[in-house]
Amino acid sequence: MKYQAQLTPWVIYQISAEQRIPVSRFRRRNDADAYLKVLRSTKPGSEFLVAFDTESFAQPDKAAEGKELATV
Repeated sequence: MKYQAQLTPWVIYQISAEQRIPVSRFRRRNDADAYLKVLRSTKPGSEFLVAFDTESFAQPDKAAEGKELATV
């Protein structure tokens, strides 16, 4: 996962046809909740979900596997 995704772990997903489509990412939960309130008022027929993205912390980058850090 990219560094930017690790900085913004809170994600708002739009739920449609059994798919989760990411709408926006946030650094803080209260920012995500505030934006969720705006989304619900502008798109009342859609369903949204706020979630903490644990995949950005759990899985290391595939390109970085097997590489050792150089000590100076």
